[in-house]
Amino acid sequence: MCGRFVSKAKKEEIEKEFKVKIGDASRAAPHYNIAPTQMIAAVAEIENEREISLFKWGLVPHWAKDESIGNKLINARAETLTEKPSFREAFARRRCIIPASGFFEWQKTSKGAKQ
Repeated sequence: MCGRFVSKAKKEEIEKEFKVKIGDASRAAPHYNIAPTQMIAAVAEIENEREISLFKWGLVPHWAKDESIGNKLINARAETLTEKPSFREAFARRRCIIPASGFFEWQKTSKGAKQ
């Protein structure tokens, strides 16, 4: 599971690769330590047209009473994606492409620091 990811492609590169127009993601810039809850650029279909837009990283299920649940729902297992209530509807109806150059998980060293 990844807790952070890297997106180093420029918005013009994403626009060319996915043949989309730039929506509200025009202020998105390459970032090397993207954490849950941060705004990220993603390719989504909006009004029957693909565009690059900004979204908050995390999934808030329609039944959630508190938006903060999205801080924890950042990864899903492919094996159970269509079964788990947290991901089932989003997988079926609200997909997007997140241009990522890499992903990683911080690990604690023996001295307590993270690397």
